[in-house]
This record gives sequence, C-alpha cells and structure tokens, in this order.
Amino acid sequence: MKEIKDIVRAFDEAVQLGKKAALATVVHVAGSSYRRPGARMLVTEEGKLTGAISGGCLEGDALRKAVLAITQDRKKLVIYDTTDEDDARLGIQLGCNGIVSILFEPVDAEHAGPINILRKAAAQRKSAVIVTGYSPDNKTHLGTIDPFSGKDAEQHLIRDKAAQVMHSGKTLHCSLAFADSTQELFVEYCAPAIALVVVGAGNDAIPLVQMAELLGWEVIMVDGRATHANQQRFATVQRLLVGKPGDIFPALQFDYRTAIVLMTHNYNYDIELLGLLNTHDIPYIGLLGPAAKRDQMLQELSEKGIHFTEAQRNCIYGPTGLDLGAETAAEIALSVCSEIMTVLQQRNPMHLKQKSEPIHSQA
Repeated sequence: MKEIKDIVRAFDEAVQLGKKAALATVVHVAGSSYRRPGARMLVTEEGKLTGAISGGCLEGDALRKAVLAITQDRKKLVIYDTTDEDDARLGIQLGCNGIVSILFEPVDAEHAGPINILRKAAAQRKSAVIVTGYSPDNKTHLGTIDPFSGKDAEQHLIRDKAAQVMHSGKTLHCSLAFADSTQELFVEYCAPAIALVVVGAGNDAIPLVQMAELLGWEVIMVDGRATHANQQRFATVQRLLVGKPGDIFPALQFDYRTAIVLMTHNYNYDIELLGLLNTHDIPYIGLLGPAAKRDQMLQELSEKGIHFTEAQRNCIYGPTGLDLGAETAAEIALSVCSEIMTVLQQRNPMHLKQKSEPIHSQA
C-alpha cells in the first residue's frame, strides 16, 4: 500500500501545480521480471517519477511512453519483451528474461478516476480489489476501474470476477468478451498495510519504528511512560498511546494484518498486556527476550485462569525475530520485521537460490 499512497500524494501535488500525469501499471508478466503485476508508477508531464515498474531499467523508456500518452490523451499498452536478444539494440537492456505488459493511463484534475480508485483502496483498513482492463490489440482499454460500481451486463461480469478474488484473496488474470472488444482483466487483490503495535518506547524501539515506516506499515506506539512515548521521540507514528495496559487496550484494534511486539523491558507491563491479548486472534505476537521468559509468562497467566488456545500459542513468537545473527538494535529490528513479513505473507524464510519454483506467486 505504501507505493499506492505515495502515488496518490504525488498526484495531488501535481494537481496543485496544474500538471498532467500518467499512471503506469504493470498488468501482466510472462517469465521473470523485477516487479510483478500491480506495480505502479506515476509520471508527471515534466518527468517526475513516483513508484516503480522495474528495477530502473524500464523507467527511461516508460517516461517517454507516459509523456506520449499524456500528449495524445489516450491509454496505451506497451509490451517489453526482455527475452528478445535485440533488446540491447533498443537501448533497454533488461536482462530479466520476461515479457512485461504496462498500461499507461493519462490522469489529471478532471480525469482522476484511476487515482481516486487507488485513493479509496489506500484509505480504508480492509481488503480491496482493483481491476485494470486492457485490450491486446491496443485499441480500447477499460483502464483502472472500480469493479463494484455500475449495473450494466458487462459490469456484472467484472463484479463476479472481483467477488471471486475478494473471497479467495488471490489476484487473477482473465479474458472477458464484451460487446465491442475483448478485454484482458488484471483483477488485483490488495491487502491493507501491515499494522505494527510496538509496546515499549525505549531506544531499541526507534530503529524498529523507522524500519516499519520505511516499509509503509502503520505504526502504533504503546508505553506507560510519557517521558518515552512522546512526539519528540516518535514524531511519525500513526498513534501514541500512553497509560496502563488496561486503560489503553480498548483503544487498540486488531485484524489479520496486525502484529504486536512487546518490548518494554518491564516484565509486569508486558505480561499484563499479553494477558489481554487472548481475547483476540492476532496473527503475530512478538516477545522480546528468551524462550524461558515466554514460558514463564504463559505459565503465570495460566495460573491466573488466562489461557491461550493452541492456535493462539502458535502465533506467539518469543524470542521475536528470525535468526540473522542480529546483535545491535538496528539488526534486531531487521530480524523482527523480516519475521513479521514471513508470517503475515505466509512464507517460509529461505534462501531464494534454493527455490525451484518462481520467486513470486503466480496469479
């Protein structure tokens, strides 16, 4: 979601300056590519780029295509065949061994439909589906649309596909024959950004918050000490909650994309808050400290009649983090963020060179 939010922000700035822009969306990839379908980039008429559709190798040519789409005021589908040995002659030199299809849509203050769809998806803390339709013959492109608006027969077909994606949580590609054209549809499932609740505003929390924000996560800081949890130390977090666990807990919200890390270095504070978490199904609960501390906490809570189900216990990660050989606070932050990503993205951490299948899941 961070890329989408950045694009929306850049578009608003362009509108304020009276500038036109084009939205570039990777709609299909065959073979290998640095970015996958759903990668987006906003290009303003003066050449400012926000987001990315490749590792940098496509951006130069994409800039020219975007400006052309703005000038001609029409959507354009551009296909980059990086398996072609002549790509060096074209000056692209990708070396990714894949075929990348990118749709360029001109957008401005009066024609901001695609951006508004992205804006709506980023603003709500729930799953969304974004549909991008394009024509292989490069004639009439639906472009980025809201799949749940409209009532005509064609929209009904799109809505059915979107409902399928919303239910499965998996992006798909499909073809639909309409009255005047056949459209390839990229039906994208967009999960909300990860929400990270950091319990503990010590110095070691600073790099964790910074890293989470760099990743585009929503960060909530919790602590009982106003001297530590304040705007001077954590100016960019979404929320600051200061108080006793029982007082601040009702203000916390949890969903399937929420992770919480207990790291106050105050055993009583951490165990009191942990004892409140058994009323929710939270996919990731991280405990700073050794496994013995985790076991002691759970035993003490059990003796007080506070029990966690087996499924809930499986979501408690103590010690928190992956084994990266981390020592410093920054390295530990990397370890914790990496583990949170593997859990919430449902991946098994491993060396990519050991994978026999494609790195990215296929729609």
